[in-house]
Amino acid sequence: MVFVTKPNKTYTFHVQGMHCKACEFVIESELKELSNLSSIKPSLKNHQIEIVGDFGNKTPEQITNELTQTTIKHGYTISVEKIKHQAKWRDLKMALPIALGFVILFVLLQRLGLINLVKVSDVNYGTAFVIGIIASLSSCAAVVGGLLLSMSATFAKEGDRVKPQLMFHGGRIVSFFVLGGIIGALGSAFTLSTSASFILGLIIGLVMLVLGLNLLDVFPWAKKFQPSMPKFIARHAHGVSKLNHTLTPMLVGVATFFLPCGFTQSMQLFTLTTGSFLKGGLTMLSFALGTLPILALISFSSFSIKNNSKSGIFFKSAGLIVIIFALFNIINSLVIAGILPPIFNF
Repeated sequence: MVFVTKPNKTYTFHVQGMHCKACEFVIESELKELSNLSSIKPSLKNHQIEIVGDFGNKTPEQITNELTQTTIKHGYTISVEKIKHQAKWRDLKMALPIALGFVILFVLLQRLGLINLVKVSDVNYGTAFVIGIIASLSSCAAVVGGLLLSMSATFAKEGDRVKPQLMFHGGRIVSFFVLGGIIGALGSAFTLSTSASFILGLIIGLVMLVLGLNLLDVFPWAKKFQPSMPKFIARHAHGVSKLNHTLTPMLVGVATFFLPCGFTQSMQLFTLTTGSFLKGGLTMLSFALGTLPILALISFSSFSIKNNSKSGIFFKSAGLIVIIFALFNIINSLVIAGILPPIFNF
C-alpha cells in the first residue's frame, strides 16, 4: 500500500513478532538509526508500521528487507504482505506441565513458610522475585535488552566492556530500591479504604492477567488492553543510552525503571500499596534481582530468549504462570472484600 508525497514516500507495511507496547518502542528506536526515514509509526493494534522516507527507486520488497535487517535482531520481521498469526498450540501443550510444575513447587515453598503467594495485603518478596524472572524471559525484556545492547555498543567502540555492564546493573538495582521506596513512601500519604484497596488489588490482578494472555500469544485481541508507559518518557529513557559519558551506564540502569514494561508497571502499582519506603524499596529490589540473571547473560553474551528455537515454550510457560498468579490475586481480592468465601487454605 503506497501513498506518494514529495520528496518522500509514505509506506504501510506489516510487522510480525510484536507482543506488547514495548515492541512499538523498540522498533521505532531501532529504525530511527536509518537516516533515510523521517517518520516511523509502529502500531501494535493492527501489527503494521507506517514510515515516511526516501528509498529512491527501491521496490516495497527491497525496502522491507532493508528494514528487517535492522529489526530482526529483536525478532521483528517487516513484510509487504500480512503474515497470518500462528498460535502454535503445540508449544502451549508443552508449556502447560512446565507451568503447573513451577506453580506446585511455589505452593510447596509457601506451605513451608518460605514465601507468600496470594496474600495481597502483605509484601511478597518471593513473588516479586519470581515475577522479575518471568519478566526477564518475556518479550517485554526486549526493550531493556535493546537499551542495554545500545549502551554496550557505544562503549565497546572504546574497548571498555566489563565496567559499563557492572555500572548498569549496579545502577539498576540501587535505583529500583530507592525509587521503589519513594513510591512506597508516597503511598503512606494516602489512607486507602477497604474499597480502594480492593479496587487497586483487582487492577493489579487484571494487569497481570493481560500480561499473561499476551505472553501466550494465542489471543491477539488481548494486546490492545496492555498498559504502557507514556512514549515521551520512554524516548527520553532510551536517549540516555546514546550518551558517551563515564556515568552513562549507571544512568541507563536508572532509566530502565521508566521503560514501557508492563511487569515493572504492575510491580510499581503494587509498591504504592505498601505505604512504606523500606517495604516498597525491598519489593522493587526483589523484582530487579529476579531480572538480573537473564540481563547479565544478555550483557556478556549473545544470549536471546526471543531468538531461541524454544522461545514459544518459554513465553507460553511464563504466560501460564503469570495467569495463575493473576487469578490467585484476583480471587484473593474478592475474598478480602467479602464477595467470595475463602477458597485457598495456604
